[in-house]
Amino acid sequence: MVSRWARHPRCVALARAELRKVLKRWGLAVVADDALLVLSELLTNAVRHTRVSRGREIETRYSREPQGIRIEVHDAAQNWPQPRMPDVYGGRGLTIVAALAACWGTEVRDGGVGKAVWAVIAVPSGGDA
Repeated sequence: MVSRWARHPRCVALARAELRKVLKRWGLAVVADDALLVLSELLTNAVRHTRVSRGREIETRYSREPQGIRIEVHDAAQNWPQPRMPDVYGGRGLTIVAALAACWGTEVRDGGVGKAVWAVIAVPSGGDA
């Protein structure tokens, strides 16, 4: 599933609602808490830390894979995410992603400007998958 969002803080709640519906439809509510938190962190980073031209949108993609649920956030910025030391104001996002995801990373967007930051949330065996 692919969606596009304006670079605005309200897109995070909208994307979370969309992913919750997707996970329910796929019968994967068991991973909803972790998946929604990972999406929130990745998408919030894109909204807060990317500086792109007006009219450029952020894209989210969700897919089922053998390893679990893959969550991707694409943006047109060239800067790559860097984990940083947490402070009172933030800096915990990628640490949270690393703790909850089976794996995560970044890659250059296929055929486009910018990058994709992705994470895979493992689906427990015997879950509602």
